[in-house]
Amino acid sequence: MKATLWGTRGSLAAPGPETVRYGGNTSCVEVRSAGGAVLVLDAGTGIRRLGASFEPGLKRVDILLTHLHMDHVQGLGFFAPLFTPGMEVHIWGPSSATMHLRERLTRYLSPPLFPVLLRDLPCDLQIHDLMRGELAIGPFQVSADLISHPGPTLGFRVSEGGRSLTYMPDHEPALGMKDFPGPARWMSGFDLAAGTDLLIHDTQYIDAEYAVRAGWGHCTITHAFRLAELAGVKHLVGFHHDPSHADEMLDAMAAEALGSRQWPFRYSPGLEGATFTIA
Repeated sequence: MKATLWGTRGSLAAPGPETVRYGGNTSCVEVRSAGGAVLVLDAGTGIRRLGASFEPGLKRVDILLTHLHMDHVQGLGFFAPLFTPGMEVHIWGPSSATMHLRERLTRYLSPPLFPVLLRDLPCDLQIHDLMRGELAIGPFQVSADLISHPGPTLGFRVSEGGRSLTYMPDHEPALGMKDFPGPARWMSGFDLAAGTDLLIHDTQYIDAEYAVRAGWGHCTITHAFRLAELAGVKHLVGFHHDPSHADEMLDAMAAEALGSRQWPFRYSPGLEGATFTIA
């Protein structure tokens, strides 16, 4: 199993020399099984380039949406498989108490926001409301659970062949905690992260930024490191970078966190185009 980052930002960042290494596209991660099955985590703007990279002959793609904030679905209408007749596309996303997932996605894929109606797409499109729990998608075993972020938001743990990847791009584990980290059993996302081989996690803020943005649904790099340590994660990848953070600042954030003390896991800042093999 391997994961490739196609978009790592929390909102679109202006392309230029100051963002060239980390990239400017919003959240999208491709997960490939050993046999070539494709699972896509979120449909930010990075999904356009991902769709253009698929080899001829691919018959099925599954997209897992953590939530429906615009930066996680704004690339969906530019995803080539949706316009490929006969392509089987499954979209899985969090259930809502008021509207089905299909109805909520239709709000975006319809005028005046988009010229093509969801119902008119030529692919074989199947949309699934997803509750917390376990499901099998091809060779993948997927665990989904609600995590701390405004609106219905899921975190995912994807497993294949005894290896696992956990994806929580928008997550505020410290919300409501006087002292972080607190007891593991009360921590949002802990069960999804526990013992995982690769954790792709929100590292949007430095501590000073979080002090005035608590409750916005995002995490500091310090909190992400502490969560990874408590959960026994083997490799942490920083993700959902603030669009105002240029390459130089993101480098400095990583250096400061890594230099604060010895950590029992490997850390990689999330660079657009990076691939991580879990084998």
